[in-house]
Amino acid sequence: MSTITFDTLKFVKQLEASGIPPVQAEAFINAQRDILSEVMDTSLATRADVDRIERKLIEHDAKFDKLQWMLGIVIALAVANFAKQFF
Repeated sequence: MSTITFDTLKFVKQLEASGIPPVQAEAFINAQRDILSEVMDTSLATRADVDRIERKLIEHDAKFDKLQWMLGIVIALAVANFAKQFF
């Protein structure tokens, strides 16, 4: 679970200053912290997520380079074979 860092005491004091009873203010803060943590766990990419995707992109890029090289050879052989028929 991700940690949300914010001044909960300050937030509670602000809620209390606006007329919300202390027990309700604390319950609101706890609920909001849990919701934000859940959102961060399910919606935001971590550094590890970005690193993993970057490694996969590098792997796919290397495979694509090999495929381009092999396709170039196939095309060159096809052109050479085609040219033999006419020359």
